[in-house]
Amino acid sequence: MKSPRLKPGAFIFFQSPSFQKQTALILYNMFMKPIVLCGPTASGKTELALELARQSNGIILSADSRQVYKRLTVGTAKPLGSYQNGAYTVDGVPYYLVDFLDVTETCNAGTFVKKARQIAAENSNRPLIFAGGTGMWLHAYFVGMDDLPASTPQTREQLSALLAKSGKEGLHQALMALDPVSAQNIPMGNVQRTMRALELCWLTGKPASTLKSGNFFKLPNPQNSVWVYLAWDREALNARISARTEEIFDGMAQEAEALLNEGYTPATPALKSLGYPQAISFLQGQLSRTQAVEQVATLTRQYAKRQRTWFNRYTNALRLELTVQQDFRPQTLAEQILHFASQTALPPNMVK
Repeated sequence: MKSPRLKPGAFIFFQSPSFQKQTALILYNMFMKPIVLCGPTASGKTELALELARQSNGIILSADSRQVYKRLTVGTAKPLGSYQNGAYTVDGVPYYLVDFLDVTETCNAGTFVKKARQIAAENSNRPLIFAGGTGMWLHAYFVGMDDLPASTPQTREQLSALLAKSGKEGLHQALMALDPVSAQNIPMGNVQRTMRALELCWLTGKPASTLKSGNFFKLPNPQNSVWVYLAWDREALNARISARTEEIFDGMAQEAEALLNEGYTPATPALKSLGYPQAISFLQGQLSRTQAVEQVATLTRQYAKRQRTWFNRYTNALRLELTVQQDFRPQTLAEQILHFASQTALPPNMVK
């Protein structure tokens, strides 16, 4: 089944733009389902989510594995906000599941699902807008996740020691010895997934690949949520990534330097996230600024490619086709999304 697609400007409902927007918003609020904005890094999810929230009086739940950290703001492109009434708030919009985790801690899909469900229950009278590029977290919330054993401090310590001693190659070889199927499916460079698969092998005594249910391959139920995929042209997205990397790198380096000066090490979980190791190498004189920026941009483009592969599986998502920078008009795109959501939110017997 092909995804529904919208190109910029392809929004036709009624003759009157004001009537069209008001009607779409009324219908959406009557039968509202969560809207899920997904897409690769630097695709504009945050800006579009904020516009959607303003137009619908909704709240945002972030699904970004880097923006969860306190003190990492510039380098993670976290929207600037402040805490109001217990919620991180950006321009008057409650923006949950960012800026809550200590830099020494880690967050996984299970933690995300638990916190997101609690927030959704506490805000059941407001539209929910999920926005993020951590596909596994979104999938776990809307489709389900496997009941797998949680990480333990002991296994994490053992894995960190193995990584320090043998590097990512040794880590991957250890997984290959216990679970060749997982090792073949997980890129060597994806250290976190390799560590988690190896940890599951240790904790259960079984190959991690045998512990997965069919949930991994299921699509989200369109009756329960409206998925929107920001489908950027590859070259246009790469240009956005390059520009943003140049823009945020100095702030990223300052954030890393502040933590290092307080005694945190490069092995601190937050400082191992995308871009910060290169910022640390720059601070330590191992890379020039130009080299560090280029490495971060390259790694970000590779990450974006993996995200596109993941999100392309959602064939029932609305695809917003974005070819050039001028296509990204948040106000217009938000109106298109709310119109689409209002139609999909209607009970089947009300849809002509």
